[in-house]
Amino acid sequence: MSIATSIRTTQTVPLFDGPYYLGIGGQLVTAEASFDVFNPATGKPLAQAPAASIAQLDDAIAAARTAFESWSTIGYDRRQQYLEAYADALAAHRDELARLLVLEQGKPLKTMAEPEVDQAISWIRQIAARRIPVEIVEETDSHVVELHHTPLGVIGAITPWNFPVLLALWKVAPALITGNTMVIKPSPFTPLTSLRFGQIAQSVLPPGVLSVVSGNDELGPHMTAHPDIAKISFTGSTATGKHVIRSAAGTMKRVTLELGGNDAAIVMPDADWESIVPQLFWGAVGNSGQWCVGIKRLYVHRSYHARFVDAFVAYARRQKLGDGLDPEVTVGPVQNRMQFEKVRTFLDDIKARGYKVALGGEVDPGRPGYFIPVTVVDNPPEDSMIVQEEQFAPIVPIVAYDDIDDVVERANASPFGLGGSVWGRDTRAAVAVANRLETGMVWVNEIHTQGVDIPFGGHKQSGLGTEHGSEGRQLFTNPKTVLIHKSRS
Repeated sequence: MSIATSIRTTQTVPLFDGPYYLGIGGQLVTAEASFDVFNPATGKPLAQAPAASIAQLDDAIAAARTAFESWSTIGYDRRQQYLEAYADALAAHRDELARLLVLEQGKPLKTMAEPEVDQAISWIRQIAARRIPVEIVEETDSHVVELHHTPLGVIGAITPWNFPVLLALWKVAPALITGNTMVIKPSPFTPLTSLRFGQIAQSVLPPGVLSVVSGNDELGPHMTAHPDIAKISFTGSTATGKHVIRSAAGTMKRVTLELGGNDAAIVMPDADWESIVPQLFWGAVGNSGQWCVGIKRLYVHRSYHARFVDAFVAYARRQKLGDGLDPEVTVGPVQNRMQFEKVRTFLDDIKARGYKVALGGEVDPGRPGYFIPVTVVDNPPEDSMIVQEEQFAPIVPIVAYDDIDDVVERANASPFGLGGSVWGRDTRAAVAVANRLETGMVWVNEIHTQGVDIPFGGHKQSGLGTEHGSEGRQLFTNPKTVLIHKSRS
């Protein structure tokens, strides 16, 4: 039975229409202030979210610190039971969370929102079964050295708007199973799903173990500087990540940063390029191009570049742009007005410089919502804005190359190094190219495969630290060396 099928059969609750509360210390808490959350498909307010005060954030941190005293000592097996119960509760609300995700984020329901919720629930279950064992470093007849991994304390998570369910719960599961407690500040653009899974958590997890506090931009700096937060786990832009490091330095708190990227896909000269057009298209355009490891630059060998562009455009024409609740829609809007206006600067630059646009390129001024049409830019120069900067939108530059050494150099000539991919019939040759890319993750003849035991992190300005895998789980702990002289008795 598939994950989606097994979860769908547990649906027992009606769809949720609010109100939304802060989840703090086991309680649902109101706030004196609120802010509008917009539906990106209409550009109109969808709901109001509570705007927590600094005092309420302090309350959440204090509750997490208190909860840590017991949560950290109950052991893996008991924590697993709680996380399984939490996954069950989320599964009961699966359809509700997926629909709410469409309304606040914009992604298509069947192809993006439901899989995101399903993967997040599955992720909790899988992580809950993982353990970090005590390692015996050295042992003699008279002496033993053990390496323990002890929880850090309160984790502050600052989460983004592109995958607000998955990327938040990716942080929750490893933090909690290793004995930490957590306070989440979701993006003000997409707080509703996080508030909702935070509300659900208050009825399942012990008070203070997981709190969700939404609000304005002043909450983030307060978290990163707070002396009672032991670690910040942040996903977002490189510019904001630099602020996080500076703020966290004052208390020497741990940080894990998953930041921006400008991922290159290299299609080798021998590639069966016609068969991989759909994979490359969705690797670039899935979630309307709004993912950190999306294909941002697509390098295609000049010998078939023109034919590839034609095939890519033909495939793109078969997609439908629109509201993610429409079952025929495959590409939704970009998520918020600020991003919408930023993306328009790319389109303006492309037009002003006369680059060849094979598809799209023009925003419909009379259409409500934040819709950017799928746009294919045919062989823009290497120094163009659309090649050098992360667009985070359904705009795909398809760039011709002649020489492998040259294209590797161009792919690496970036301050970013998050992900990348290489595509070719000769797997050994493709792997050799992949090993030359300066990225934290690289796929060969596939794209966007992830897993709880697969480490993920960025090189250069794309991040600091690792998520997932045993390496990522260990970053929610402190290594503690215990040296024991054996008794003679």
